Formats: sequence, structure tokens, C-alpha cells
Amino acid sequence: MEKEKCDVLIIGGGGAALRAAIAARENCQGRVALVTKGALGRSGCTALACSDRMAFHTTLPYTEPGGQDNWRYHADDIYRLGGRVSDYDLAEILAKGSGEAFAYLDELGVPFVKRADGRADQFVTDGSIYARACYTGPHTANHIETALVKEVRTMDIDIFEHCMIADLILSTDGRVVGAIGIWENRNEFVIFDAKAVVLGTGGAGGAFKVSVFPEGMTGDGYAMAYRAGAELVNFEFIQFGLSSVTTSLACSGSMMRAIPRWINDDGHEFLRDYLKEGTDLSEIYNIVFNKGATWPASADAPSHILDIAVWHENRRGQSVYLDYRANPEGLDFSRVDEKIPQWYREIKDIDVSKLEFAESPLARLRGINPQAIAWLKERGVDVAAGEVIEIAPAAQHFQGGVKIRTRADTTIKGLYAAGEVAGGQHGAMRPGGNSLMDSQVFGKIAGTSAAEYANSLSHRLTDKRINIALKTVKEKLNFTQGLPATEIRQRVQDILSTYASVVRTINGLNEGLQRLSGVQSQGLRVDEKGWVYALETLNVLTVGTLILEAARRRPESRGTHLFFKSEDVTNIYFSKLTTDLSNVPTDEKWQKYIVLKKGADGLIYEAREPVTEKF
Repeated sequence: MEKEKCDVLIIGGGGAALRAAIAARENCQGRVALVTKGALGRSGCTALACSDRMAFHTTLPYTEPGGQDNWRYHADDIYRLGGRVSDYDLAEILAKGSGEAFAYLDELGVPFVKRADGRADQFVTDGSIYARACYTGPHTANHIETALVKEVRTMDIDIFEHCMIADLILSTDGRVVGAIGIWENRNEFVIFDAKAVVLGTGGAGGAFKVSVFPEGMTGDGYAMAYRAGAELVNFEFIQFGLSSVTTSLACSGSMMRAIPRWINDDGHEFLRDYLKEGTDLSEIYNIVFNKGATWPASADAPSHILDIAVWHENRRGQSVYLDYRANPEGLDFSRVDEKIPQWYREIKDIDVSKLEFAESPLARLRGINPQAIAWLKERGVDVAAGEVIEIAPAAQHFQGGVKIRTRADTTIKGLYAAGEVAGGQHGAMRPGGNSLMDSQVFGKIAGTSAAEYANSLSHRLTDKRINIALKTVKEKLNFTQGLPATEIRQRVQDILSTYASVVRTINGLNEGLQRLSGVQSQGLRVDEKGWVYALETLNVLTVGTLILEAARRRPESRGTHLFFKSEDVTNIYFSKLTTDLSNVPTDEKWQKYIVLKKGADGLIYEAREPVTEKF
């Protein structure tokens, strides 16, 4: 059996993992290794993510409102928008470190859009008071990945591609001392003997039927950290946004601001069915336009009614489409909120009263974002030729994760985490563009911390600990009596998409947990998709359980967690929504985060006070 020895092991191949690898190499006295499940630079979220204008959220010296402490406004936005259920000191670290993170990427050659004076062009994203979002266009994340991969390949970093880490290896005193890997294409094990490990494995979009995540994002880091005994936090908070089913494009920004028709399979414009009787059509289109800046569903944004409407249409068997061919019924720009034509004039220099823009959503989309039309056509959706875009609520970002503190350290000695796999830095929501920035700020911190920790230690991995860990993994792969992995994956996705996406009730969450437990009790057997797929599916099963357990313990709505009262779950899930349906309001008594941990007798949870503001 193959064995690799290193001082710092980085797990993952996206922005956080790459930045951690660079920082570890700059600070580590020994060997640094990076292991990724796919091909480096061609797999994972950072390499493949796209939206109409992808943001990197940063506070620069000249960022509004200016001044030496303008980062404080950024930290306050992170904490406030997160519903005050994150650690404020981590928000401060993000805000303070964002400028340096931007400067580093700029130096590496990421082609951020600049103004005539050479300063970065910045715009306001959802949840922010001031314009902080920098961008290259739809492919900001891809450009960051490319630059970081190029830098990593110039450094003395050992890269292992197409290798899935199946589990962490712990010492007798509970420290991380290595990991077990499986080569994707040959079903063979590899042991990594490491003094410190950094998780940069991203989120778990694979737990849901529809997500903007690429293949392979199955919550591996969450699951292995949980099995190792690490604390996880804020796992009930997952961002869902309306996205293209076929291309995974986040239909935010200009896709909403063009104000298309929203139709179902019957061609019916259904939005008015979900608003109070007598609601003026212009109010509907105000909500649609505002959805462009409040894209993920949130208890704090009235536009979440759009997500609920689409979710319910899907539940009753109707697909939903954005139609840019013709204006929606009764659209009149003289009757909508005056901020809409004002936005077109000031931001895009477009007069929507002119026939060329007033006649159709397609004309407006051409005027404000022709790149989105081209991007969709490249991927098989020709909006310009009259094709509609099928949309659904898609899992977009996991707000919580493995609980970290200021050095990106987890509650397990020797284990660090950065990026979407980490938790505590964001609460119930986050400002748009903060995820990319977070990957760079805490990626650097995690790599540096892991290197400094490793420099002080000798290797501690023993054959006994290897054999114990191997035995556990092999038992999972050798079970022959259960359901095929493919069937289990589909069942988990169906359960979570039904009970734990946009609409949540206590009855639904409990029913979902019961169904998930039933699936788990039947066991999993490896099918034709192989070892890696089977282990990913077990991770999805673990993640699904954690989501449902966390969500059912928060009896309020906060941020992405839209919680509804219902004595009979079928009233909400499978029958007509009533116009008086409203989510349970935010309860100040629940200004706490929910911490999950594996105990000797099962899951342990605690509602804990977060680190609060210093003023």
C-alpha cells in the first residue's frame, strides 16, 4: 500500500485550498502536499462557478465611505446580515484582510475590472450598504482559480490529483495525524502521514436535487470532520437561489432586472397566484426587479415569495421558466417603482420608456448584460432565439461548516479549515461576494497556522492507527446487503429537496429525518459507480442528517432558514398555498448558533452564544 509523508496536507483544489497551500509552503519547514478529488484547475466550485457578474467582496482604502477604519462597516454588514449568529471577531478578520487578499490576486494577474483612474470598479451586492464588490465578469472565480493554480505549480508543493480523502486518521489523544485516500480510477488506498491537515473541500450541493455546485461537491470535509469529533456550526443555514436547471447559472442581477415573464408548463403567469388578492401587477414586477439584488431566499427580503412560488409549482408537478420573448402581463414602466427606470438610466444609461427597451425583456437583457445571453447560448440555451430558461430553487452556498476560530483552527488539534467547509465566520446570510473573499483570507490563515503547528512537531502516525482507520473504511466498502449507492443518493436528494430547502416546518423536518433514518438503516452497497461514489454518498447521508437535525432545532426564521408553522405537513408541501401563509418571525431569544458534534451515544447539540461586537 502506498504511503506519502508530509508536514502539511491540504485537502481540496479550490480557492481556499490553493491559497492555504501557498501560505503553507511559504511558512513550512518541511513538505507540503495538496490532494484533490478531481483535476486541479478543472474541478470544484472555484474553477467552474459562474454568475451574471461574480463578485469578490473587498474593502480597499478608497472603498466607500472611505477612511482608515472603513473596514468596520464591512465587518458590521457581515455580522448584521448574518443575523448576529456568527462570531464578530471572525467578521473583523474577513473585513480587515479583504484588501490584502484582493491585492495579492491582483498581483497574480487576476483581470479585475478597473476604472479610468486605475482603481477597482466596485458595485453594491445584496446585503451591503456600500459598493465593495470587485469582479472580472461572469468568470471571476475561474480567473482566481487559474491564477492560484499557476502560482502553486511554481512552488515546491506535491500535488495528488484524482484522489479522494476517505477519512482523517487520529492519534490516541485525538489529534489529526494523517488521512486515508483512495485513487479514483484504480480503487487502491494511499496513506498520508501528516502533522497538520487543512480542509478546503467546499460545500455539499450534491445533497440536493438542484444546485449550482459542480459534480463531486458532496460535503466530504463536513462528514470527515464530524466523524473525527470536530464541532460544526450553523448547519441549518444554506443559501438557495433561483437558478437555471440545465446550466446552473444563478439567475440573479440582470436576469431578474430585465423583468421577464414567469410561466409554468401550462404557459400560465403564476406569480399573482401567490400574492394577496388584489395586489397590483406593478408591485409584482417591483419584487421581481428587486430580486436581482436579493437573490438568495431570505427571511429578511420580501422577494423570498418568488422562491416559495417556484418551489410550490415544482411540488405540484409544474416546471417553471423565465421567458424573455415578451413582456409579462400588464408591465408598464410608468407605474413601477421609480427606482427601476432610475437604475436603468444611472447604471446602464438606458431609457426604458423607449420602445427598443420597453418592448421585451430580451431587449433589456441585451442592453444590460449581453454576456449572459452569449454564455447561455454556449451552453445550449438560446434566449435570443426565443428559448426559455427552466429555473428552480438551487442550493448555492453552505453558510455554516466546521467551526473555526481566529487561526482557522477547529476543535480538533492539527485540523484547520477554510472556505465553504468552515463555519462561524458567516451567520444566517452573507454579503454577495464574501464567499470568494473568505476563501482567500482564511485560506492564507489556515495554511500559515497549519505550517506553524507542523513546524513544532514530529510525525506521530503509527501502523496501529492506520489499521484502525483502514478497517473502518473497508467495512463501509465491503457491505453487500444494502441499497445501491445510486439509489441512496437519489433518495437523500429527494428528502432534503422536499423538507429542507426553501420551505421548512417542524413536521416536515421531523418527517424528513425519519425517512432519512429509514434509508440509512438499510445500509449502502457499492454499485457500478465504484468506491469513490459510494463514500461520497455516505458523506451526503451524514450531511443530510446534520442539516435536518440543525434545522429542526431552530423554531424561528432567520436569514436563509425560512421556518413555517404547520400542524399538517401536507398542507404546505403538497396542496395549494394559502395567501396568508407567512414564515415564523425572527426571535431574539434565538440569537445563538447551533453547534453539532458527534458524541459517544450519537449527536450532541448546543445552542451557544456567539462572539459579539466589542462596542
